[in-house]
Amino acid sequence: MPGSAITRRAFATRLAALSAGPLLRLQPSTRPLHADGARVNAALAAFDAVGRTSGGINRVAYSDADLAGRGFALDLFRAAGLTPRIDAAGNIIARVEGTEPRLPPIVIGSHVDSVTDGGNFDGPVGSFGAIEVARSVNEQRLALRHPLEAVVWQNEEGGTIGSKLAIGALTGAELDTVARSGKTLREGVARVGGSVERLDQAVRARGSVHCYLELHIEQGGTLERTSRQIGTVTGIVGLRWLDVAVEGFANHAGTTPMDQRQDALLAAAKFTVAVNDLVRAETGRQVATVGRILASPNTRNVIPGRVDLTVDLRDLDPVVLDRFEARIRQAAAEIAKAGGTTFSVTQSVSSKPAMSDGRLMEAIDRSTASLGFSGTRLPSGAGHDAQEMAQIAPMAMIFVPSIGGISHSPREFTKPGDIANGVDVLLNAVVAADRL
Repeated sequence: MPGSAITRRAFATRLAALSAGPLLRLQPSTRPLHADGARVNAALAAFDAVGRTSGGINRVAYSDADLAGRGFALDLFRAAGLTPRIDAAGNIIARVEGTEPRLPPIVIGSHVDSVTDGGNFDGPVGSFGAIEVARSVNEQRLALRHPLEAVVWQNEEGGTIGSKLAIGALTGAELDTVARSGKTLREGVARVGGSVERLDQAVRARGSVHCYLELHIEQGGTLERTSRQIGTVTGIVGLRWLDVAVEGFANHAGTTPMDQRQDALLAAAKFTVAVNDLVRAETGRQVATVGRILASPNTRNVIPGRVDLTVDLRDLDPVVLDRFEARIRQAAAEIAKAGGTTFSVTQSVSSKPAMSDGRLMEAIDRSTASLGFSGTRLPSGAGHDAQEMAQIAPMAMIFVPSIGGISHSPREFTKPGDIANGVDVLLNAVVAADRL
């Protein structure tokens, strides 16, 4: 029939055009896409040697190992056919242009620095996954309307520093804060290739990013416990870091009567118990941890005269954070008065809680289902660069299981298959977000 012949010719013409064209324009009914998860897992396996010590992974920000890790990431960008640059804040960025380059970019990424004696998956899974997704967009000739940017943020573990700088959330005085490497943030920015004098050039205004997506291991056991393959993150807790200095009086351990002591370590111990008790006394998801204690002079036969310690306080509700910070400060004052010591409590880091964007969560859920994976929604009890980016753009996160819910530990591990699943979900979520 003539009509059928015309239809066949039109179809053949259309098919030829698609085959010859440089890009494949996706439609909502297109089958789910797949990235090369094996490449991501191979990169992670090689990366395990960078900063590896007898105690675990040690790539604390601005250390030699951190620089080596960033060098590894730069090489991975280039091997993926991307052209990375380092912005004034020290973040590594590579861009894949969209068909409408004036549109704001979709940004994906994570970090490669670690905590002291940490693991190899917290951060690198999302960073290398983002590089793989950008590579897949090029290799599969996907026609995204929006540009796509893959980012490796600097110094996430020290308080999401790179992403804070990217949204203009750090002041000049805060740049003098000393990181775990012993370098100030100001020194660190320069060491990783940034420029404090040009930080304003790295700042992204509200609305300048279409959306932000981050792939990460679940730093908890919910996915493993419920046998779910993918987690869609509903929100990220707010974070308060308090630096506490307890001043007592150092004196002889044998000649100072018990009722005449100003024992800074005893006061610090009571404070540690008080923090735990007051947070547990109220129902809710709030958590607080005294995680670092340094006593001075730290000698067997001398009563400690000073103790420096830290408090890590987290919750999804800023009102709850305010309330518990006030109670922690009050507990410090009461213990100081009772024991003849003094407490100094300084807030060193404050990150706002961030709720995920509803449409992006739906995009992740749909991508998860289209790939045949089991999924669930859950909050994040850990801080991420995503919560900083949420201040300027819609945000969502994808979690993959961590064995035993272990993180920030040398025993941290995520199965290669789960990592590949997460990268596939990220790729499909990016394509879905491009249509929003």
